[in-house]
Amino acid sequence: MLELARTASEPKPGVSWPGPSHGGLAVGLARSNEELEAIQRLRYNVFTEELNVVFSDAADGLDSDRYDPWCEHIMVKELDTDRVVGTYRLLTPANAVKAGGYYSETEFDISGLGVVRQELVEIGRSCTHADYRNGSVIMLLWSGMAKLVYEMGLRHVLGCASVSLRDDGVTAAEVWRRASANMAGRPDLPRVVPLHRYPVDRLDSVLPARVPPLIKGYLKIGADICGEPAWDPDFNTADFPVLLDIQRMDPRYRKHFGIS
Repeated sequence: MLELARTASEPKPGVSWPGPSHGGLAVGLARSNEELEAIQRLRYNVFTEELNVVFSDAADGLDSDRYDPWCEHIMVKELDTDRVVGTYRLLTPANAVKAGGYYSETEFDISGLGVVRQELVEIGRSCTHADYRNGSVIMLLWSGMAKLVYEMGLRHVLGCASVSLRDDGVTAAEVWRRASANMAGRPDLPRVVPLHRYPVDRLDSVLPARVPPLIKGYLKIGADICGEPAWDPDFNTADFPVLLDIQRMDPRYRKHFGIS
């Protein structure tokens, strides 16, 4: 692993898998087939075994698809065990051309991004081990992502924030209510359009719901939801397009991530 940062924090243990390491964590880039396989196994454990997501390309307990070979894979490892406990993958503009497009283009028409696309990094397949869902791993992943994008000389990051529809869309409606209000005040914000739109406007948005922590985190660091959600039948989610301009990131987080 090409290391980007580390922490000596001791996260709160989970309940479903073996307890977390007390030796700290490190974030870096996968640099071997064994590391990539560990990442794909973590993704399978989280998405398929926990969330019952069905991937047509998954096999032998690994989640892999045609985009993986073209991506940089950010991973968080326990320092004393080498266990992979978190991951993101990044697809650069140059490699998106080689891959035949961004994964996001299977869900959205991104032509509305215009010139932004020329310096656009796509992030996706984010997941965290059950033992570490208290913020420590995701902050390391974001730190690694921001540092890598900054060092590449790129500026914009696009990803999909998935909201479960197991509550009949109540949470998705709350996310859209807040996102649409923000978009109305941001005429300069580029827009993307879902290919298979989830009819979030038909839902009762007055029912109580909380914005999921991951989306709250994206918005807190300065990202924006930049379009209506797409329906993802594999995940049974409403996928909201999220766009981050590194130059508009909250200065506190730019400093924290080491890119100020």
